[in-house]
Parts: sequence; C-alpha cells; structure tokens
Amino acid sequence: MAVKVLRLLALLCVAFGFAAAGSYEGYKLYEVATETIAQRNALHALAQEAGDKYDFLSLSRVHTQKARVLVPPAHDESFRTELRNKQIQFELKNPNFGRTIQAEVLQNRMLRQAKPYSGTGRLGTERYYSHEEINNYLNDLAARYPTRVFVRVVGKSYEGRLLQTITITNGDGITGKNVIFMDGAFHAREWISPATVVYAIGELVENFEANAELLQDYDWVIMPVVNADGYEYTQWSSATRLWRKTRQPVTVNGVTCYGTDPNRNFGFHWMGKGASSNPCSDIYAGPSAFSEPETAVVRDVMHTLRGRGIMYLTIHSFGYALFYPWGWGPELPETWEDLHEVAMVGADAIREYSGTEYEVGSSTALYGEAAGASDDYAFSDGFALSYTMELPDGGDSGFDPPPSEIDRLVKETWTGIRAMGKRVTTKYPSPVTKTLS
Repeated sequence: MAVKVLRLLALLCVAFGFAAAGSYEGYKLYEVATETIAQRNALHALAQEAGDKYDFLSLSRVHTQKARVLVPPAHDESFRTELRNKQIQFELKNPNFGRTIQAEVLQNRMLRQAKPYSGTGRLGTERYYSHEEINNYLNDLAARYPTRVFVRVVGKSYEGRLLQTITITNGDGITGKNVIFMDGAFHAREWISPATVVYAIGELVENFEANAELLQDYDWVIMPVVNADGYEYTQWSSATRLWRKTRQPVTVNGVTCYGTDPNRNFGFHWMGKGASSNPCSDIYAGPSAFSEPETAVVRDVMHTLRGRGIMYLTIHSFGYALFYPWGWGPELPETWEDLHEVAMVGADAIREYSGTEYEVGSSTALYGEAAGASDDYAFSDGFALSYTMELPDGGDSGFDPPPSEIDRLVKETWTGIRAMGKRVTTKYPSPVTKTLS
C-alpha cells in the first residue's frame, strides 16, 4: 500500500511541476553495517576524508548501529569501491532518493491544504505544521489559559521571523520556581523535533490534570522552533528538504554560502573538534560564536534562567539516543552519574512503553566530538542537567517519518520526557515551594 501511495505522489509531482527540479534526482541511499570497531573507525575516516562527496545522514560511534549515506550519481561507483576495499557491508535502500523526497514534500503540502489550522484548538498529529502555525498555537494557548500560560517574543530570526517561548505554570502565582527548558528544530530538516515539542506543550497545558505533578514545583519554558528560517526553507521543495543549517549568508574569498550549524555556534569550545570553518559545510560553526541571531536568542533565554534552570533538553533526530556533556571532548563531568541516572529514567520509560531502545551516554562517546553545541553550553552555564535527545528514525532518510508515524513517535517520546521531568522535580526540589511547604 505504501509503495502505491508513493507512486501516486510521484505522478502528482510531475503534474505539479516538481519532478525534474529536485536536486536529489538520481541520488542513491545506502545503509552501511559495520561489524567491528575497526570498521566503524574506517567509516568515520571515510566520512571525514570524503568532504561533500557523500552525505552521511547518520553515523554513530556505536559500531552495531547502521549508518545511512546519501550518494550523488557522480560518486556512486567510488563509494561502492571504497566500502568494498574496506570490507564493509552495504545495502542499497533507495535507488532514486529524489523521487521519494519529492513525493514527501508534496504530501505535506496536500495535507496542509486539506487540513488547515484555524488558529484555535490543539494542533493534531496528522501532519507537520509550519512555524507560523506553531506560533499561532502558542498564542491561542496563552489566550485560552491566561493564568497558566505566558508567551513571549524573545527575538527574531535572520529573515525576521518571530521566535517565541511559552512558559507553562500551574497558575498558583508562585514565582522563583525551578525551570525545565526545552527546545526543538535546531536543525531544519528534523521535522519530528518541533512536532514532538508541540505535543509536549499540549500535554502540559491541555492535559494538565494528568501532568499536574510536573508543574507543582517547576515551571517549563519551551521554544518549539529555534531555526525558524531553516525549518521553513525545508518545506519549499524537494531540493531543500534536507537543509540543516540557518539561512544567514557568509561570503569568504568571493564565495557565498548560506547558513551556520546552530549546534556548533555556541560560545563554549567554539570551533573545536567536530566543527568546521568551511562556510559551505553542514557543520560550519559560523564566523564567530553566537553569530546567528537564533543561537544568541537561546543563549539569552538560558541566561534569564540562571539560578532556576535545572534541566535543559533539546530535541533532535535521528539516533535513538539520550546523550549528555561533554561533546567537545572525551572527558566526563564530575556529575556524570547524575546525568546518566536521569537519562536512564527516560530511556527505561520509553522501552517499557513501546520497546524502543535508546542508547545513553556522553555525546562524544556515542557520536564523537561536536564542539560548540547547546547542551554543552547550557551545562557550562549552570544547568545541573543537560541533554540532547535524538529521536528514532523514520522514512528513507531517517529525517522524514511519514505523517502516519507522527502520533506514535511523539507519544512514545513524551513518555520518556515525562519520566525525566518527574525524576528531576524530586531530585532537585524547588527552593521556593520547599520553603512554603
């Protein structure tokens, strides 16, 4: 059935003029399996040496996890040869990734037209929503729950889009409570990230009775879309669907490239290992720390929470992982056991709920060095707990769970987030409410 739907959508792509324009036409998607640590190290070396020849969509340090690689037609034979020479097993998963991604983009557009958001009521899980729709939802919640919900414009993106946070309380009027800060959509192509964060907002606000214990002694500050420009850019066409960075242009030696990886742009070990000084790279760290207005906004929100911000949780995809600092190098923080404990609570809850297995560990141990990331910065700035949550994959690229999978994924993830939140509120009680009790 799924194959028939994709074929139908591919035909519709032609009718709507999408077909030949997609820059991924003829690209092949491979799944690569390594059996030993040596093979995984060789694959990491290949990824570093290849530059822009191949796009490694996923590459974990855990050698039992399969990698996904997108290969353009011009480099297909050399890629196969490289893997054969290294005796690494691979499987062709999609012979023409461009056609699949065209169908996906069209499907999302069709669903948006068929089920537009009116601006009132809870956002559903039947499709992916635009940045504007998500902002409208936040504003609607503030209007419907004025004693418990507060929305604030905290800045603008490079292209002028409003960046908003929502503060969720239990309405008791007590100030100075500890805070859990959560955000989404750092990387533009990770659509399931803001979908998950929006679902969490809905649970905390509109399903308040079932989650009141999470808000008894804590407030939640949530920014569902950090990289608003990039997120919107991925919804224009199949050619932009896998865009990762922001959209601010950078010109070096007469060459203009667009965007910075916001998760390499934070001013803690900026431009360290796992970041690039090449403006055209997907992991470009920017011309300077906090060069991107989006990352500066997140930094400033963190600063306003100093003394109260206990847990920072940033939602990404994909990887089946919950990891914590440090990402800039192999060292572990002195409090790594506390970090590990709370992450395991989330991983265990998800496993019990759905059977999905998450890896738990430091960022460097699981994925390799990635200096200048938001979780490292939050931890260095005073958050006792700081995590990146890499959600399960979906679709061919891993970044494209079909709309039919959204409901399952966001509910599964909320189970883990809720469990972590519950542990945090007991492990780090708010001094204000503790005093009043």
